[in-house]
Order: sequence, then structure tokens, then C-alpha cells
Amino acid sequence: MYGVGGGGGGFNAPSTASGRRRNQEDDEEEEEEEEQTGDGRVLEAWERAYADDRSWEALEEDDSGLLRPIDTKNLVHSQYRRRILLRSAAAAARIQKGLIRYLYIVIDLSRAASEMDYRPSRMAVVAKCAEAFIREFFDQNPLSHVGLVTIKDGISHRLTEIGGSPESQINALMGKLECSGDSSLQNALELVHGYLNQIPSYGHKEVLFLYSALNTCDPGDIMETIEKCKKSKVRCSVIGLAAEIFICKHLCEETGGSYTVALDESHFKELLLEHAPPPPAIAEYAAANLIKMGFPQRGAEDLISICSCHKKIKSGAEGYICPRCKVNVCELPTECRTCGLTLVSSPHLARSYHHLFPVSPFDEVTFKLGQKGGQNCFGCQQSLINTGGQSNIHVRCPKCNHHFCFDCDIYIHESLHNCPGCESQRSSSR
Repeated sequence: MYGVGGGGGGFNAPSTASGRRRNQEDDEEEEEEEEQTGDGRVLEAWERAYADDRSWEALEEDDSGLLRPIDTKNLVHSQYRRRILLRSAAAAARIQKGLIRYLYIVIDLSRAASEMDYRPSRMAVVAKCAEAFIREFFDQNPLSHVGLVTIKDGISHRLTEIGGSPESQINALMGKLECSGDSSLQNALELVHGYLNQIPSYGHKEVLFLYSALNTCDPGDIMETIEKCKKSKVRCSVIGLAAEIFICKHLCEETGGSYTVALDESHFKELLLEHAPPPPAIAEYAAANLIKMGFPQRGAEDLISICSCHKKIKSGAEGYICPRCKVNVCELPTECRTCGLTLVSSPHLARSYHHLFPVSPFDEVTFKLGQKGGQNCFGCQQSLINTGGQSNIHVRCPKCNHHFCFDCDIYIHESLHNCPGCESQRSSSR
């Protein structure tokens, strides 16, 4: 209270409605400013800034016991090296992979996704990482298709049809980010099982759950649904954001998928991107098939037709003409909705080739003073020697013996999929 009623030296509190509203607003502002710790101590302004940024996570302890900033570049490269070594081990074992994948990404939007242990929330982190994953997935799997399913209020809903356009998938996801209710693993499995049952036999059927909840509220026996997915050759994988759950682990073990739990945002993104390359095909299902494909061409500019995808009038230059039924489609790769022919372009097939014959992992080496050759990166021509005369750790191709920096190493294996040194020797020998 601002004063006491009556005379003396006191003064009366504001009696008008506007005065009471001002007092209430001032009290609310004071409550917001006075954030407290667990022991009741009020946080200072500088402490709140550090608490929000979590800047201590960017520090690590060196050999001498001192704190120093984490070398992000080396951290990213070490994570990349781990991924590339796993891929090379699979390639050395001659494991067959499915290049035409039909993947449903199931995103848990129950109330558990609104938890703020990931900043700013689990839902925001999942949406951000899912966008990066969808782009990376289509970059590495140009002949594959993706669809989105959400779980909310105990009901699963198909957000997008399975297709080959990353932009349409991302736009649909960003417009439906709302959390409520419980999660139901069984309802999601039943929904995607019904859609994946219509996939041709040559397609590899996969489901990836981004699961935030610690339970599942199911209307029936989920074990029967898991068995149904197993018989239909649907590979189910789960990335958890909270803790390990038995039913998720059982689902992955039965269907041949993988189950992992993320520790933080960077670890979650790393686990998610591991699902971008095609996984090894299950031996008993890896039957060879010949697939009919069409290579459509751009239509004539003066040709006006109705697009079979969106039922809109477009000129021939805005789409592609199916070589079998002559209808207009907007983008490639896709499946013609009129005749069912798979439509691709030759670059899509060429980009799928690198999964069959990947570039061998490069060896880490250190340049020694007085050593001839290897002072500059063969790719970007940057010097591999620091200003102090010390050598950076870099890599060397085991076939052509050319040296590369870490950035070029990642670019060659993740995007280019060809060693420039080996290609230059091959072209000079012709």
C-alpha cells in the first residue's frame, strides 16, 4: 500500500481505476525483473544474461586445467570424420542400399514438445533441424520421397502427401507448429502403415519418429501394430528428445531401425542427419528390380496445358511433359498421376551414383618442416602452414596423395563426391 487511511503524515492511495491499474502493472514489472535462483536469491541483470545464453556450454577445459572456447571447426570436422568412417565401413562390406526411399517423418507435437529444456523449446528445435534434414535428405537422395505426419491430442494427422519437393514440405511444417494433448505412437504407425502399403515393391519404406513424450496413449494393442509394420517391411527409427522408452526401443529392434536419444540441440541435429544417407537394405527384402522411368522434356513456350499436380493452367515452359501420356507436371522427380510412370532427370540418376561408389576417407596427416610438397591445399590453394611456422592438421587422399584442408575434405565427401586430385590425374592420362 502506498499510505494509510486517516490524517497525520501519511498519504492516501490512488482511488481511481486508472491508478489501481498503474499500481498493478508496476507490481507485475517488479515480479518479472526479480528472477530468483533455487535458493531464493534474486538474479542480477548480468547473471540473467548468462543464464539465458548458456555461454558456459561454449567452454572446455584444456590439458593444463584452464578454460578456453571450444574449437567449433575441429568439433564439426571430428563429427564429420565419424560419419564418413561409418559410411566407408558399410561400403567396404558391400552392403546393398536402397536408393529409392519413401520416408515419413512423424513429429510429436504433444504438450511434451513445448518443454523448454531445449532453447527456446523442443518444438522449435525440432522444426529447425527438420528443415535442415529435409534439404539434406533430398540432396543425398534425389530419387526419394518424403511425407510429414504430426501427432497431437492423441491423434495422428498427415500434414503432407509423400512427394519430392522439399519446399512444399517445409512450408507445410512451419505453418502447423502448435502443441497440445498426448502422443499416440500406435495411431501414427497405423496411419503411415496404410499409406506405405501402397508403395511399389522396389521402394524402401521408412518411418522416422522425432519423439518428445515419455509415454504413448494408444487405443489398442500396439504390439499387433508393430508386428504389422514388420510384415510390411517398414523400417521404423526413433530419435527421442527426453529419455529412453521401452516401446520405442522394441519398435526399432523389431523393424530393423535405430533408436537414439539426443543430449542437446547439436547432438539432436547430428543424430538426425545420420538418417540422410540411405541405410543398408534388409537382406531378405533386397531383391533387384528393373524400374520403368521416363525422362520428360520442357514443353514448348506456346503450349498451354493444365498441370496434373495442382490443376492449374500453365505454359509448357513452366513444367515438364510426360513422355508416355503427354500431361504437364511441375517438378522432378515425381510420379505421373495419370499413367503412374516415374519421372526423373539424368542429373538425379547421376547424383544417386555416389552412394554406390563413395570417395574413400582421407588420412589425417601433419606437414613437417622441410618436407617437400603438401604445403598448400590442392582444392582451395590455401596454405596449410600457420603464421608461426606450425603446420595445421590436414588430410591426404590415399590414392593420389594430394593434401587437402578440413573444409575441402568436408566439401569433397559431402557435396562434390569426387576427389579433384584423382580426377585431374585421370584426365591427364587420357
